[in-house]
Amino acid sequence: MTIKRLRGLAAVMATVATTALMSTGAAMAQQVVHIGFSGPLSGGAAKYGQEVLDGMQMAAADVNQAGIDVAGKKIKFEVVALDDKYNPSETAINARRLAQEQQAAVVLVPHSGGGFAVQTSNEQQKLLLLSYTSVPQISERGNKLTIRIPPAFTSYLNSFIKYEMTTYGKKAALAATDTDYGKVWVAAFKPAWEAAGGTIVADNAMSYNRATDFYSGVSRVLAARPDVMFIGGPSEPTGLVAQQARELGFKGGFIVMDQAKLDEVAKVTSGYAPLNGSIGVLPLANEDTPNAKAFVERFRKSHGGRDPSQEVSLNYTAVYATALAMKMAGTVSDASAIRNQFDKAVKALPPQNNPQSVTGVDAQGGFVIGNPLAAVVQGGQLKSAALSSLTAAK
Repeated sequence: MTIKRLRGLAAVMATVATTALMSTGAAMAQQVVHIGFSGPLSGGAAKYGQEVLDGMQMAAADVNQAGIDVAGKKIKFEVVALDDKYNPSETAINARRLAQEQQAAVVLVPHSGGGFAVQTSNEQQKLLLLSYTSVPQISERGNKLTIRIPPAFTSYLNSFIKYEMTTYGKKAALAATDTDYGKVWVAAFKPAWEAAGGTIVADNAMSYNRATDFYSGVSRVLAARPDVMFIGGPSEPTGLVAQQARELGFKGGFIVMDQAKLDEVAKVTSGYAPLNGSIGVLPLANEDTPNAKAFVERFRKSHGGRDPSQEVSLNYTAVYATALAMKMAGTVSDASAIRNQFDKAVKALPPQNNPQSVTGVDAQGGFVIGNPLAAVVQGGQLKSAALSSLTAAK
């Protein structure tokens, strides 16, 4: 080999080495920020937990692709997920682990029982709780380090009750999940139904997260001959409850709690026809806004044609807003400073990162969505309806 060629080879190798060192330096300069997740990734609610996690991970990937710096330092978002099997005591343990072992200043919990468990110590731990639950009490307890992500379920109550009572009758049977979330829903639904002139003819909560056969529980409530069944929990077991009710001869309507998504429920019941007379929350894929449509298409392309649920979209928004709140606060570790910037961060979200058009954070720490829509199933078809129109219906 000639001296000239040796010199050329040495120059190339020096350039490669310099580039590698520069890349290593850039990687070292990038700060990894962990966002914690504790939710069900096994058991009957595993699909629900995975959808929440899908939204979080999609947001982290988008934040990283867009590039974001906090206090002059580029950060990389990583979601650290722990399975709590829908067990609140496990959630509390996981939250401590995420804060201590992963230095997470923010943890997202997608069930009310777990959220309440975390709230017993998160202010002392200086840990910001992103709570994906529609239970209003999670943000009404005065915890200064809590953000409630979905709308409070109480915003749906009057509309759901008016529609079903007018369409089917005044006798309701309660057959919802036996989780803390289900108990809070039932505690609000029962007096609201009675105040509207109805009666509760049966009350039989069921273990949606553990059971795969609901015939005995459904049979008990149908023995009271209800006009309406109040059902709900994770979507897949909710679908089984509805399917088995129809197989046992139930002809009335279903009020479906907001945790269950009618499009996912319909996959279990082999279509919408068995769900005729149902009312629930409108699936994201059926929303007609440009932001929602664009997000749905983008998710379909990256997830094998699957439609995103509200769990995907709202938790996506929550994590993206967390990144902006950190940037505005100038810190990735001060939970109070991050919480104080959350309303401003939500309002600064680009449209493509805000598929359900969240407009801000209210005084109690809840996401504000301008006009939540309901879905009704009529003639085997899913149809959208504004809550205000259902409440006003005669």
